Amino acid sequence: MSTARGPRFYFSLRSPYSWLAYREIRERHPGLVDRLDWIPFWEPDERSTELLAQRGGRFPYAAMSRAKHLYVLQDVARLAKARGLRVSWPVDRDPVWEVAHLPYFLALRAGRGHDYISLVYRARWEEGRDVSDPAVIAEIGAELGLDPARVAGAVDDEELRAEGVGSLLRVCREGVFGVPFFIAGREKFWGLDRLEPFLAALPDGAGTAAIPGVGPESGWGSVDGGHAGGCG
Repeated sequence: MSTARGPRFYFSLRSPYSWLAYREIRERHPGLVDRLDWIPFWEPDERSTELLAQRGGRFPYAAMSRAKHLYVLQDVARLAKARGLRVSWPVDRDPVWEVAHLPYFLALRAGRGHDYISLVYRARWEEGRDVSDPAVIAEIGAELGLDPARVAGAVDDEELRAEGVGSLLRVCREGVFGVPFFIAGREKFWGLDRLEPFLAALPDGAGTAAIPGVGPESGWGSVDGGHAGGCG
């Protein structure tokens, strides 16, 4: 990862737009992967919200309307199809996003952060699995050579909780209100359709190859404005 002053990518493992942005970066701009500071973003549960407030943070939250939910379903299917992908929509029932996001910090320490992101995205958006199920996360951890019991129990690990709250505090301090969210210097870019301008804003111009399904014609829906449920 780069330093905090370098280019940042705020991503969420529950967001289909973050998933698509992740794939774009990994597949079309692989040289950028290790230059970015990858910072997870998720809607905190009650415990994380309490810890965040103790440190002076307040998570930006906006509930998703039914109209937006239906739009996202259509928009993501359209964007995925343009990339030759097929979405397998997960069903989230009372999700606890710490279950999937906190193990990222364990994977990161083991040098498998990007692989963890990739496998969780695959499970969620390509296989339609419930990534709030500790058993699913344990399986992913085992595949990466991590301790499956510790990965599955990350939600109950106070050290990881504190590290996760630190990440959410960065979300608050940098004014991140949705994902995917990119920062280059003082410039901020929100949404999948802002990936290309973000790349152009990097000091050496990381590349601005045309991205399928992104641009004015793709509509507003290629951004995720924040939602505690599963699709937005």
